[in-house]
Amino acid sequence: MERRNFLRTAVVGSTAAAFGGTLWRGAASAAPAQPATGPYGGLQAANGDGILLPAGFTSRVVARSGKTVSGSSYAWHSAPDGGATFADGSSGWIYVSNSEVASGSGGGASAVRFDSSGSVTGAYRILSGTNNNCAGGRTPWNTWLSCEEVTRGAVYETDPWGVNAAVQRPAMGRFKHEAAAADPDHGYVYLTEDETDGRFYRFRPTTWGNLASGTLQVLVAGSATSGPVTWTTVPDPDGTPTQTRYQVAGAKVFNGGEGCFYAAGTCWFTTKGDNRVWAYDAAASSLSLVYDDSLVTSGTAPLTGVDNVTRSASGDLYVAEDGGNLEICLITPQNTVSPFLRVSGQSSSEITGPAFSPDGTRLYFSSQRGTSGSSSGGITYEVKGPFRG
Repeated sequence: MERRNFLRTAVVGSTAAAFGGTLWRGAASAAPAQPATGPYGGLQAANGDGILLPAGFTSRVVARSGKTVSGSSYAWHSAPDGGATFADGSSGWIYVSNSEVASGSGGGASAVRFDSSGSVTGAYRILSGTNNNCAGGRTPWNTWLSCEEVTRGAVYETDPWGVNAAVQRPAMGRFKHEAAAADPDHGYVYLTEDETDGRFYRFRPTTWGNLASGTLQVLVAGSATSGPVTWTTVPDPDGTPTQTRYQVAGAKVFNGGEGCFYAAGTCWFTTKGDNRVWAYDAAASSLSLVYDDSLVTSGTAPLTGVDNVTRSASGDLYVAEDGGNLEICLITPQNTVSPFLRVSGQSSSEITGPAFSPDGTRLYFSSQRGTSGSSSGGITYEVKGPFRG
């Protein structure tokens, strides 16, 4: 997505941050995350890739837009965006990445494959002919949901191995899709919408594991930032003639939905227009505020331009910035927020697609426009180091 600078229109009062899962229990009465020194310490000087990392961490370039991926014959796509990893069944893994450009410019998604040592063994296309594929999400049955960020955009279910053809999933709604997060505990896929008056959705497949049919619902709540919520079925997921987000009275408005990620009973998602990170507790059907830059009580808010989000095995959230100072920031279960890494010399870019390797020892992400500031200048990186388990 392009860089945005939205005017903040409201100041939020007191709230709660109730992160799901064992590591987050007991935080229900806590304030949203506040700045503190991160678990890995401060950032060191920029390395040869122009990345500032904590001591003990290293980086490497995996792929560059328009250039052949080392170890393959495939030229990496432009404007790399949302991504995820998949164990490949033979001790290696696959990283998939969307391409946020128009269909005529190569929109869709690609994958790069690694062996057990982390060496690249191949790269290939898994989705073609689609528009502005922004974020998405992986499914428990090992497919990648690639989401179009255009009016009446669709979700495409793709094969990370590149064997099976991608399939459009219209039952999941036609709107300006951003990200998806599958909840196997309750049988839903959560969906964000990248509009200034966007909504937060969930899709319940008729049969779990088959997204061909099901029910699309939208979150309904009062004006409070946190508390219990309900869900109402969207009458016409096709979004015509009335756009999906306008079909249910009382549906809660979210200012620019971005990344989302499900784990430990909670779906975390971000909204860029107000620099917030939210948590939806699926068991309690309640919403809470994890982070809001306007609620930082001392110093400068470290996280702005919130975008894609992922979670480590330790329960730490890693939130990428579209804007700010091009960081991936870390929010801990102890309600602290700090920079984990910063990309220097790429002020016209944004950070996208954070995802951990299946064993949790490597973090992948992209700088969508790299040093050139152009969609053709994207760079995909790997960071390796002593991530806490």
